Amino acid sequence: MQLVLSENWTLTSGRDLPTLVRWAREAEDAGFDSVMISEHIVLGPDAGAKGLMPNPREYALPGNQDPFTPWPNSLLLLASIASVTTTLRLAAAAILAPLRHPLLLARELGTLDLLSEGRLIALPTVSWSRDEYAALGVPFDKRGQLLDEHLEIWELLWRESPATYEGKHYRFQDVYFEPKAHRPDGPRIWFGGSGMHDALTRRLVRHGHGFNPLGRPTPEDMDKLRAAMTAAGRDISELELVGGTRAVFPDNNSCADLDQALAHIPAQLEQGFTTFCIKPSQFTDDPGGIGHFCRQVMRRVHSLV
Repeated sequence: MQLVLSENWTLTSGRDLPTLVRWAREAEDAGFDSVMISEHIVLGPDAGAKGLMPNPREYALPGNQDPFTPWPNSLLLLASIASVTTTLRLAAAAILAPLRHPLLLARELGTLDLLSEGRLIALPTVSWSRDEYAALGVPFDKRGQLLDEHLEIWELLWRESPATYEGKHYRFQDVYFEPKAHRPDGPRIWFGGSGMHDALTRRLVRHGHGFNPLGRPTPEDMDKLRAAMTAAGRDISELELVGGTRAVFPDNNSCADLDQALAHIPAQLEQGFTTFCIKPSQFTDDPGGIGHFCRQVMRRVHSLV
């Protein structure tokens, strides 16, 4: 199980980051495999352009959140978590690669991976907010190209020094990059998104160690991914498939029922999914009871499988 530490602001203040670190340690003690933290660098008015989420416990999606929503730096938080845990994997979800220079981001990812002895999972993405790109002076319509060059550069940097790269957007010559990440091929890389579009399929096949979709992929999506992996000489079993729990809120002010959400796990297991995300604020209003919540989740999951 993977504990989602982002977006739990009905449980704790966005300024009380040590609480998130404590929750991660309690999740590890309860038997959780990993924690996940997503990011934004800044938000603009388009964050809430589609109207705010009805229940503040719901997941933040494109256009449904208050621009004042806290988004602390995910890599710094995960570094703090790495220092108080030993086995917990650290998922940096929704790393907005195009908003950084690839050499700088590779340095941050590689250092965290080395510090945690290979526990880092990075999920690079292009994201959705035009306002965020505009604030950082990065062309929104080039974000896919920028991400692809990031991935090529990271692969190069993990492998050799000196490194030289000549791309459309980034170029450098004779760059020495030391120390490298924990593994010779770098941190584990996951990709996600809504729908199995061509760019996502291509990135999964070439660079992916895991697939963390937004929502439930259709059988057609999985068939497309399976065929693309096979055509490239890979098997879909090489990808860690990340599922989730589906919270159903009885109203706009209440938590969801945990048993109802976990009941979807067996069907996902049959489809090959092995890791499941859960956000505690969707199921409890007790910030001091996250350790108990995590143990309760693990007991119920074991009873289902």
